Amino acid sequence: MKDALHDHMKVGLVHFMAYPACMGGEGPVVESMETLCSDPFWDLIELAPVKDGEAAASVKAIAEQARVELAIAAQPVLLGGKLDLNSSDTAAREAAVAEVKAAVDFAVSMDVSGVALLSGPVCDNYDAGKDRLVDSLDQICSYADESNIQVTLETFDQVPFGKNCLIGPTADAVEISDRVRVNHPSFGLLLDLSHLPLIGESSQSALTLAKDHLNHIHIGNCAMDDPSHPAYGDNHPRFGAPGTRNDVPELVEFLKILFDIGYLGDGVRRPVSFEVKPMPAESTDAVLAGSKRALIDAWRQV
Repeated sequence: MKDALHDHMKVGLVHFMAYPACMGGEGPVVESMETLCSDPFWDLIELAPVKDGEAAASVKAIAEQARVELAIAAQPVLLGGKLDLNSSDTAAREAAVAEVKAAVDFAVSMDVSGVALLSGPVCDNYDAGKDRLVDSLDQICSYADESNIQVTLETFDQVPFGKNCLIGPTADAVEISDRVRVNHPSFGLLLDLSHLPLIGESSQSALTLAKDHLNHIHIGNCAMDDPSHPAYGDNHPRFGAPGTRNDVPELVEFLKILFDIGYLGDGVRRPVSFEVKPMPAESTDAVLAGSKRALIDAWRQV
């Protein structure tokens, strides 16, 4: 591709994965955001809700000064609290919905227009679980619509060494999206290259199936062949790390399909965010530099 990649996408980063100490909305959030926002490579940073109000205000100011867009991720809130949007326990499901609504409130306070989330774990009665998830999403979207916040559901794996989420397969995600969109047309899906091997789906099949529902894209890697691997499961190692599934060739294929389905290339810059996490003894700065080089290398081949 001869065009600049930033002409076709908003290049983003999942902040709390690159800086795991910030996963819970605490830690060096402000310092890391100063570093990231000083780098013109990043157009978009995805944040977990920041617990400290003063830190959140600093993050908002830094992003505004640097002209960096923010998005809010409720996944860490749900996973960290073991909250389940498709729980058969009414009180537990209400608690999960309430926490996502709080993430919507945080998005409003940060002048952010989007919140992402994930389903709860796989349950015994799969169809009933999907019905409960749709009800939860309808409640969340009704609340978010009042502030023009777009809600996006990320697909995850269904393997015991990963997240083992209800959603799950892309076909089921599209079914959920169809049902929620009846009342909330801005609702959509987030697909992650990292998750596709864990789901057992190809880029071609997943992206083609979800093409009319995509709000957001993540790119990254996974390790699933050796339980002793330090990033085994859904842990987002760097591209091309030994014993992992995705490197530049897989990224090239993924990007080409994003053009084929029209997510990229129609004159609108849509988000494509790295989700990468340093393994033990690795450097965040080095992993991010390597991620950028992987994308630049893949872009040359698209």
